Amino acid sequence: MPVFVRQLLVRAPVAQVFAFHEREDALPRLSPPFPPLRVVSRDGGIRPGARVDLRIGPIRWLALHTAYEPNRLFVDEQLEGPFASWVHRHEFEAVDARTTRLTDHVTFTLPGGPIVNALFGRLVALSLVPMFRFRHAATKAACEAP
Repeated sequence: MPVFVRQLLVRAPVAQVFAFHEREDALPRLSPPFPPLRVVSRDGGIRPGARVDLRIGPIRWLALHTAYEPNRLFVDEQLEGPFASWVHRHEFEAVDARTTRLTDHVTFTLPGGPIVNALFGRLVALSLVPMFRFRHAATKAACEAP
């Protein structure tokens, strides 16, 4: 199963960084302009049982939030979308009173089985780099602003 991990240090308390991710407008703010993302429906925020129905270009992505620990983590899993499976753990750690380490830990499998994953998993993980670069820049901008 391919894995993608990226970390970011944010000069803001962990409660502030976590609260940003709980905002109703967080997902649109964290999404790069291309491919275009549209939130079709959303209920329950980021707590377990919450669902978000997205369109990314022409592709439907239905996600279910499955874990939530305030100021520590939340997890979303793809129910329907382009991957055979996708689990995204958002982990928050207080480095000190004014600094947060945010870790995005994504495990995924591609449709087509083990050979497809072995051949293309690393390429797909590399293709995620620009999206997470954008997400992390947006997080820093929102949380480090005076």
